[in-house]
Amino acid sequence: MKRLADPAPARADLTGTRIAVRRSTSGVAVDLRTDALAPRVLSTGAGGARVALVGARALLLGGDAVEVDVAVAAGCTLDLVEVAGTVAYDGRGAAASWSVRVSLGEGARLRWHGEPFVVSAGADVRRSLDVDLAAGAVACLRETLVLGRSGERGGRLLNRTRVRLAGRPLLVEDLDLRDAALRASPAVLGEARVVDAVSLLGARAEPPGEFGDVLQLAGPGTLARHLGGRAHDSPLPAVWRRWSAPAR
Repeated sequence: MKRLADPAPARADLTGTRIAVRRSTSGVAVDLRTDALAPRVLSTGAGGARVALVGARALLLGGDAVEVDVAVAAGCTLDLVEVAGTVAYDGRGAAASWSVRVSLGEGARLRWHGEPFVVSAGADVRRSLDVDLAAGAVACLRETLVLGRSGERGGRLLNRTRVRLAGRPLLVEDLDLRDAALRASPAVLGEARVVDAVSLLGARAEPPGEFGDVLQLAGPGTLARHLGGRAHDSPLPAVWRRWSAPAR
């Protein structure tokens, strides 16, 4: 394996944390760049790598703008793990953002098991996920959003998702939880404060018998979601174990 510390970005407009996996003469190369998050290589194999994301400083504070860029070259695999959850703290009037860009080449695979993202009372967060899948690429993503720490109703959150497959839209979604009164509506979250989700993108999953409440996309993709009061009560770990297999 060849590892490059803080490589030059592939495009001039890229900033923030970067993880890129590509083929090399010795197997795979993992290019890393540290910013608010520090990527650490855990292991490598013939065609892929397992990488951990570690906080490089206190996160997430008002005024922070975290950016993460993930690129997996054709035929390569990346297993991305987070060692701890993230807490968005009271920004005292200042908003924060968390932006992720993912690019998968032909036949590439990505597994990203995210840990809980907690939006504390007083926080104002804008999260975005942009995924570009080439033909034959598959991504399996776990995302757990928690509104408030213990005893809190939580702050403001706008969660934006855009997924494209071979240049065409696969999933376009905005989850707007900025208005506390609106999100308490039975048509939105009701009394729930946890939104847990597993997304299989680029392939279609059969609904698991123990959790049949899933959404099949018009293209190759399946979403499973759970609304609840506590993150550890979610039934989605079993769904993740089953659905993440095609992304290995």
